[in-house]
Amino acid sequence: MRKGLGAAARVIAAGSLLVVAAAGTALAQAGQTTKQDGKQDGSSARAATSVSAPGSAGETRRAVATGTRIEGDGERTRFRLELTRPVVAQIFVLGAPYRVVVDVADLEFKLPPSAGRSGHGLVSAFRYGLFAASKSRLVLDVTAPVLIENAAFVPAHQGNPAHLAFDLVRIDAAKFAALKQSGPQREGTLERPQPRAMPPAAKRATARPVIVIDPGHGGPDPGAVAGPDLLEKNVVLAVARQLKAILAAGRRYDVHLTRNEDVFVSLDERLRLSRQYGADLFISLHVDALAETDAARSVRGATIYTLSERASDETARRLAEKENASDLLAGLDAQPAAGEDDVRSILIDLIRRETANFSTQFRNLLTDRLKGRIALSREPHRSAAFKVLKQSETPCVLLELGYMSNAEDQARLRTPEWQRQVAQSVASAIDAYFAERLAGNQR
Repeated sequence: MRKGLGAAARVIAAGSLLVVAAAGTALAQAGQTTKQDGKQDGSSARAATSVSAPGSAGETRRAVATGTRIEGDGERTRFRLELTRPVVAQIFVLGAPYRVVVDVADLEFKLPPSAGRSGHGLVSAFRYGLFAASKSRLVLDVTAPVLIENAAFVPAHQGNPAHLAFDLVRIDAAKFAALKQSGPQREGTLERPQPRAMPPAAKRATARPVIVIDPGHGGPDPGAVAGPDLLEKNVVLAVARQLKAILAAGRRYDVHLTRNEDVFVSLDERLRLSRQYGADLFISLHVDALAETDAARSVRGATIYTLSERASDETARRLAEKENASDLLAGLDAQPAAGEDDVRSILIDLIRRETANFSTQFRNLLTDRLKGRIALSREPHRSAAFKVLKQSETPCVLLELGYMSNAEDQARLRTPEWQRQVAQSVASAIDAYFAERLAGNQR
């Protein structure tokens, strides 16, 4: 395999940032970052991204990723992302689990539907999507600790498309840990936003209840996947949009979505938005999928989860563990967020407070409204320690709409009419819930 691209090898180890410009120039490498005008962006220390490719000044046309190629073996693997125009890419490595993260500004992905489902060599799979406004992200799952060599943008030549390429080189865990500790920047600090103080509950502009609808996953985190064209992140966003439209038409609520497009939103940010909006009710939408077995294919139907420090059963525990790991799938580090101990204290306190009772009240109403409209699972009421439900002042539930691992559920999940039925049922439950709350307040 070709180890160089006409320049000295450029190496990036754990916790370091490499910025590759169109001509293959490393603007920042081995953890040495540059700043523009002495400023940093609002989330973390960043290398400058304003360097243009030769001949591209003033262009605003977005680059498009059209294909990928992975070559090599379990010791050295070359990853190539085919592009329609030059880009500036930021690359770094994370551990626990081992991942390689590639950030590119204003990049649109038009890859085959099956792209990333499987890998080769050191790459077991990869995900991609919009990570933040004007920033796209590609996350490679790797089977061992790695460092990056020979990262460069290669122009189109002799029928070969332009592409961003880099080598993944296997190293042992001890070396990875040593490089991480010795680097000038610790693993993940480049991408995890600085902790923001939880905002005070929003002041009421109107007397209307505030509903926050939370479509799970998004961007490089697709959630559950079935076939080439059915992704959890798309299904739940479609249902959330329909639910918002139904509620907004009645003019009785202020309705907000935690995301209104295919973009990644961290779990911490979802919680922050709920408090910023002053939510009176928080509904997180998801779809489940079980490992491929004969038994899994028979499991179907919606399930409604409420918060509990101890999971109601093993299925609930595994699901909460999976959903709470969505930040890792999108390329954030595994370090606990600031205030995690406080969150646990809130959780313990929450179970003793009326918020839990209101959550249960809404769960029961939602079950009644869904019954007869869509299939419910055999145990439709479950509980676990979902991070997005750890809200001390806001009643909240997590609604799993069904199982992509079941053929009947899968067929319905992709149908706009079924999605509309779900949205209408949830809206009906919301109306009943606030009618009961209002009646209780007037007693």
